[in-house]
Amino acid sequence: MLEITPVSAFEDNYIWMLKNPGSSQAVAVDPGDESPVLAWLERTSSQLSAILITHHHYDHVGGIPELRDAFPDIPVYGPGKESIRGVTHPLGEGDRPVISGLKADLRVLEVPGHTAGHIAYYGEGALLCGDTLFAGGCGRVFDGTFEQLSASLQRLAQLPSETRLYCAHEYTLDNLGFAAWVEPDSSALEQRIEAEREKRRTGQPTLPSLLQDELRTNPFLRTRESKVISAAQRASGQVLNASEEVFTALRQWKDSKYD
Repeated sequence: MLEITPVSAFEDNYIWMLKNPGSSQAVAVDPGDESPVLAWLERTSSQLSAILITHHHYDHVGGIPELRDAFPDIPVYGPGKESIRGVTHPLGEGDRPVISGLKADLRVLEVPGHTAGHIAYYGEGALLCGDTLFAGGCGRVFDGTFEQLSASLQRLAQLPSETRLYCAHEYTLDNLGFAAWVEPDSSALEQRIEAEREKRRTGQPTLPSLLQDELRTNPFLRTRESKVISAAQRASGQVLNASEEVFTALRQWKDSKYD
């Protein structure tokens, strides 16, 4: 069993802290900033035992040097297909790292698209997915491709529906606003928007989300649904025959007209 706690960073990042119940050892996931991590460790009387990285963007890796200064020789696990300063244990598809200070069976999934070498960590009923899959949305395409990200999302959609999704940003309400452009008549989406608004009104994070909720309301996981296909075709002005074409049209629509 894992305790997974969000630590806020920057304007809308979450650094996820992993612990076993009763343990004083903690693992930081995607620490873009060292300061909130150090403050959380002091507040909880914890010691940092390892760092997990999903991809190379600065808001996910910027805190590595300072954290390793504070905790010398801690291992840093990250994607083997990206060049990230400070990573000591490069990982790839199917790896099951023995993570220092953590009793957990986590498997590495390669989920490129947002970046070319992006990875996720899956296990214990949880998916630590960085910027690949967001609550209600997905990451932009930077140095990966639309085809890669489409395939990665379809792969994640096949995980057990009760999987808890721990992405790295509080983008949920904004993403669901675009989802409502795509499926304006969705009662499931209407209910989810209200529920997520209430969480934010009371100062709660919207994360983790459940994969089953994403499958009902996240347009980027619904690219085979007729209403989503129709909306993507209207937005693009093209006939779209494949799921990855629908995904690309949706992502480009959000990039150009919504974000």
